[in-house]
Amino acid sequence: MNNDTRIAASLLRLHFHDCFVNVMLLDTTSTFTGEKNALPNKNSVRGFEVIDTIKSALEKACPATVSCADILTLAAREAVFLSKGPFWVVPLGRRDGTTASESEANNLPSPFDPLENITAKFVAKGLELKDVAVLLGLLASSFARLFNFGGSGKSDPTLDGSLLQNLQNLCPNQASSDTNLAPLDPVTTNTFDNIYYRNLLNNSGLLLSDQALMGDNTTASLVNMYSKWPLLFFRDFAVSMEKMGRISVLTGQQGQVRTNCRFVN
Repeated sequence: MNNDTRIAASLLRLHFHDCFVNVMLLDTTSTFTGEKNALPNKNSVRGFEVIDTIKSALEKACPATVSCADILTLAAREAVFLSKGPFWVVPLGRRDGTTASESEANNLPSPFDPLENITAKFVAKGLELKDVAVLLGLLASSFARLFNFGGSGKSDPTLDGSLLQNLQNLCPNQASSDTNLAPLDPVTTNTFDNIYYRNLLNNSGLLLSDQALMGDNTTASLVNMYSKWPLLFFRDFAVSMEKMGRISVLTGQQGQVRTNCRFVN
């Protein structure tokens, strides 16, 4: 498993997280508990050092000017583009939040949620059902703890038999399922593409939340279209990422431009 791919996938997850909750980059302090060890993130999210390195270089060249939020948003876009995915315009000028909430992070859309619950969480942020189908496609460049699909895939009775066997080989015991990661696209792991949707049509979606897309007429229709026309998926993905990048943005006198992405100024 390519470590660069894991980091690129984590940058996407970091961006997704910060759009939906607060600030995942912040470490725990005496005044609040950070979000890095919330259940959806523990033992799975990486890439913090990449953001630290970029921030350090920017502070030397142009102090207190570029926010960690802008860095993360740009890094997520570049992670997709460098993985042969789409490019989209990223408006800049975000400012950084100054607090974190582990409890809110624990309420992120979960692989165990039914589709209606996931959709409700998206709608609460100003997104819609189409965005759910599109943005779940970012998982095609991601990894998940084996715990998220029952340790060995046993939580999904529709899972393809050969895929189930591979998962069982990756995770021989429950203890390892909390730390072992599996690519959500084992075929073209290093490339951003539409394989995710083709996998769903073949009952090879690893997470219950993924395969649930096939149980709704609207999302099943989108899955079928995206599996056939990758450029359509790329176009819609870019639009949804732009929409997500505008969620809960701090500007003007709100927040701050942190000089260290791990701590409030």
